[in-house]
Amino acid sequence: MTTARLVMAVAMLTVVLGCSSGGEAAASCAGVVTHENRDYLPTQDEDFTVGERLGTARIPGCDDTPNDPDLAIPEVTTNAYVVEGRDPAEAIAVGDSPASARLVEIR
Repeated sequence: MTTARLVMAVAMLTVVLGCSSGGEAAASCAGVVTHENRDYLPTQDEDFTVGERLGTARIPGCDDTPNDPDLAIPEVTTNAYVVEGRDPAEAIAVGDSPASARLVEIR
């Protein structure tokens, strides 16, 4: 599974878990992306331009369903990119390539 698909899977899992548990998704599956000691969350915004590569971001593993190990998602790393016109302390783009990168914002 590519990192971009994994990011989307975690985001979708967060929505499903949030809806099925009365809106209380566990923090471990919140779709958090960590870069330079800052935590970012996915956004639905698709109107952004990816800039230069910043380095590596970490997507923590998720196991909110201990009774179903097939749903566990391992920790992965991916590329972090500048979002043109935005301070990286507020938003970055993450993905395998600039073309597949998704916007995440500081939480």
